[in-house]
Amino acid sequence: MKIYFIAGEASGDEHGAALMRSLRDLAPDCELYGRGGPQMKAIAGDTISDWIGDAAVVGLWEVVKHYGYFREQFARALAEIDAARPDAAVLIDFPGFNLRLARTLRRRSPKLKIIYYISPQVWAWNRGRIRQMARYLDLMLCIFPFEAELYNLSGLRTIFVGHPMIENLARRQTGEARDPNLIGLFPGSRSREVKKIFPVMLKAAGEMVAQRPTSHFEVAAASDALAREIQVSLASSPLRERIRVMTADSSGTMQRAFAGMVASGTATLEAAYFRLPFVLVYKVSWPTYFAARLLMRTPFLGMPNVLAGREIVPEFLQHEARPKAIAGSVLRLVNDPDTRRRMISEFDGVIEKLGESGASAKAARAILAEL
Repeated sequence: MKIYFIAGEASGDEHGAALMRSLRDLAPDCELYGRGGPQMKAIAGDTISDWIGDAAVVGLWEVVKHYGYFREQFARALAEIDAARPDAAVLIDFPGFNLRLARTLRRRSPKLKIIYYISPQVWAWNRGRIRQMARYLDLMLCIFPFEAELYNLSGLRTIFVGHPMIENLARRQTGEARDPNLIGLFPGSRSREVKKIFPVMLKAAGEMVAQRPTSHFEVAAASDALAREIQVSLASSPLRERIRVMTADSSGTMQRAFAGMVASGTATLEAAYFRLPFVLVYKVSWPTYFAARLLMRTPFLGMPNVLAGREIVPEFLQHEARPKAIAGSVLRLVNDPDTRRRMISEFDGVIEKLGESGASAKAARAILAEL
């Protein structure tokens, strides 16, 4: 049995690796191919290409600038699939690339099983695409409970497997006591995000220190390369002695810190899982922002707020991401026990909606059943 995978971002690489491990447990002879990152490559070896560093761009303008690169990679992926002749293609999140690939694969290989894992959030920006997806996908494996009903109503066979984050984070619990003076900064997993968001977080940290001089900070860098970028930006900052940059230990920072500033993305759910009170901070290029505002069908960006159906985490987006306002909101989470308690209580309900541990095993069993 041969399966070809495509993941294009750090979170997809992590979830893909967990899925591969489960597949190997259930079907040891299964051959794994495709594109992902270092974690997937560690499972499958040289049959997985590590392209995450180049593929993980964010925003409309950034994608347009990299159009030539993605067009070339699209052709290479099709050639790799032709050469491997897999029984199934498992597409992990990364919708701008993977939905187009699925449509092309259905036209070229009618008998190939096309399975989507970590469903694209089209419910937030273009629900009309769901009926189109039903024509070229065989199975959708979703991680949020409301998605299964939505997709199934549109004729796309969908199984809710739960969020793989649960099993990953359960293994990382440390039991550390929180430092009441430590604030965690999580500026994102892509270089473009860090360049836009970290300067705002740094200015907000300065505002906090002015009001609470005992404050100090940890920045969670997703990679060594991003850690170097952050260190460079800190070189001339008066706060550099108060800020420690940690690489690949966001879970540790979330458990040590007393509050946080978090960029939109999977990290918001991770912070909720570890019951870290936080505010959401996000900035993109203005063309991307205006396009997103026109397309978005949900009032919130952060998944904890989407799942709760209301704003339980303050969102500071684009022009509203002002350092003084951010600092004030974080300080309330630090200084006001009732505000902290309410947010942490809301997190309990959000995490409960993500299902129990074992999402990767459920997804693996669903894929093998499909084959």
